[in-house]
Amino acid sequence: MRILVVGASGVLGQAVVSALSAHDVVPAARTSGYTVDLCDAASVAALYAAVGLVDAVACAAGETPFKPFGEISLDDYRAGLESKLLGQVELVRQGVEHVADGGSFTLVSGVLAAEAIETGTVASTVNGGVEAFVRAAATALPRGQRINAVSSTAFTETWDDFARFFPGFVPVPAGDAARAFVKSIEGVQTGQVYRVGY
Repeated sequence: MRILVVGASGVLGQAVVSALSAHDVVPAARTSGYTVDLCDAASVAALYAAVGLVDAVACAAGETPFKPFGEISLDDYRAGLESKLLGQVELVRQGVEHVADGGSFTLVSGVLAAEAIETGTVASTVNGGVEAFVRAAATALPRGQRINAVSSTAFTETWDDFARFFPGFVPVPAGDAARAFVKSIEGVQTGQVYRVGY
């Protein structure tokens, strides 16, 4: 399969690329491989125009701010929505015409859709939106296309930076989440949220 991996240079993205090494992986990121900015619809369009037809799209990108509830501004919500939610929605919306019949999309969500933390209101909101979008889009994608999401807890590789935000949580290796991407891409299910580590 020919698989476009967006966010290929990040911790999760690198693990996904490695897990999919048996396939023809096309890496894309903000600053390496094919470049793309998920907050810019024109950039997403340029990515698809440059890459051409693929069998699957896997997204391991998207950012949300972590702040206490009282410090979150409307712009913080907008930033998370634009990057991680609407950016991934745009990958699918435009990608329908660039993914082969029976192909798939795998998006990234996160544990905060199900379990709240003090500084994670934006992430919880965004991740919940990603998961709702996946369930809804699965009922409507054309030509046998499928869509799923991978929702992981925090990663051991970045735990030193994020442990203070996730009290009592147990991190997992990014490779565990990458295997869920493989399950989504090589499997047959659609409309699923694959939970990893919780």
